[in-house]
Amino acid sequence: MGKATQPELPQEINELTSRIIGAGIEVHKELGPGLLERVYQRAMQRELRRLGVDAKAEVVLPVYYKGELIDEEGFKLDLLVEDSVVVELKSVEALKPVHKRQVLTYARLADKPLGLLINFNTAHVRDGIRRVINPWRNHVRP
Repeated sequence: MGKATQPELPQEINELTSRIIGAGIEVHKELGPGLLERVYQRAMQRELRRLGVDAKAEVVLPVYYKGELIDEEGFKLDLLVEDSVVVELKSVEALKPVHKRQVLTYARLADKPLGLLINFNTAHVRDGIRRVINPWRNHVRP
């Protein structure tokens, strides 16, 4: 059995993703690996704004369970870019499968089409980037 095909993303989301990745590369070039995630978060937010891209940090989202609100501040997104892309920042030795699933959960609960996982604790930040497409987009609404 083959791999399931992922939904196509609009061109503007792909272009935005490229800009976010470019910002991550720029931040990594300037700061290097080994810092705290909040440092990268602040630097990413500034770099994206410098590029004219709206990036909100620490976006609080509620969590619903079977249509019922269970927590008004259920989780915080590291960055929400242009109200479209969830960005989860890490500074860990190695990304694990659970990190990718975490980003998918955030994108699904936020009802955003895409999540980006960026690990800054690498020699080359490109090696620490994962795109996570949300196949449930527009299917989860309280």
